[in-house]
Amino acid sequence: MATDATAARGPVRTFAEDYGLLVVAACFALLGVAGIALYVFGDAAYAEALLREYGLAALFFVFILEGAMLLYFAPSEALVPAAVAALAQTTGGYDLPAIAAILGVAVLGATVGQTALFLLTKRGGREWLLSKPWFRVSEDQLDRFGRLFDRFGVLAVPLSNTLLFTRGMLTVPAGVAGMSTRRFVALSALGTLSFEILLAAAAMGVLELF
Repeated sequence: MATDATAARGPVRTFAEDYGLLVVAACFALLGVAGIALYVFGDAAYAEALLREYGLAALFFVFILEGAMLLYFAPSEALVPAAVAALAQTTGGYDLPAIAAILGVAVLGATVGQTALFLLTKRGGREWLLSKPWFRVSEDQLDRFGRLFDRFGVLAVPLSNTLLFTRGMLTVPAGVAGMSTRRFVALSALGTLSFEILLAAAAMGVLELF
């Protein structure tokens, strides 16, 4: 007799697969709101000290969400400029080792998140991913970026990660195509590094005006 797959998995596993990533994203959102509230309504000096002490660790986990396309509560393009302003700006200019650390954390976190989504796609497939409530990309969008991957091949991965509004969108087509995991990691990281360097440079230029 055939066994229902959902019943076989059990309610806990079913909930974890369908909503686990949403729960994680919600926790990060609550932490972000708590941090903003502390800064605005509480002791600003204490909040700044916490940011300087734990800022890179927090940035790492937020970029994992960004890479996995789960960053629903903040624009990813604002992360590195905000980190440069908070963690690397000094009275005499900029702390270059701090900027290098920010870029390294951003690239590592985003690559971890994108690789996790890539591996989920390779394992579960496109239709499985579309059925999950935490995956917010429409089928039409996937079709459009799938055609882009078919046209440009593996080079579309770093290119999409370097451009605004397309970051991470080639992760699923690359997974569906069965791209080598090592190749995906290298190209994903390369594109993210290019993008974050441009954002950091732009942030430094804007901050110099004030």
